[in-house]
Amino acid sequence: QVQLVESGGDSVQPGGSLRLSCAVTGLNFRYTSIGWFRQAPGKEREGIACISISDGSTFTIDSVKGRFRVSGERAKNTVYLQMMDVKPEDPAIYYCASANLCTIVAAYHNHWGQGTQVTVSA
Repeated sequence: QVQLVESGGDSVQPGGSLRLSCAVTGLNFRYTSIGWFRQAPGKEREGIACISISDGSTFTIDSVKGRFRVSGERAKNTVYLQMMDVKPEDPAIYYCASANLCTIVAAYHNHWGQGTQVTVSA
């Protein structure tokens, strides 16, 4: 059974940092790709980053590039989203999802986690 479990969501001050984790079970981790998505209240789900575990290649969207970094740890079957310089537009539920390639197109992802909440408080 495939499971993706996000953790690490919290309340953070503007300019602060947070690291989200996505623990993956039931997949051949080294051959999977993981995408990170977020959905803020009243907004569409947005793909923000992805990583191909096999070669370590990553992609992040322009609006978070330089602030968010995605990485993977094969020994723990876990993918991380390091968030830095968190901005007021970053609060959302953050999801990870698995796919066969590194993409932020949601339709390519067949297994999703339950999400973890990130809020920003002054």
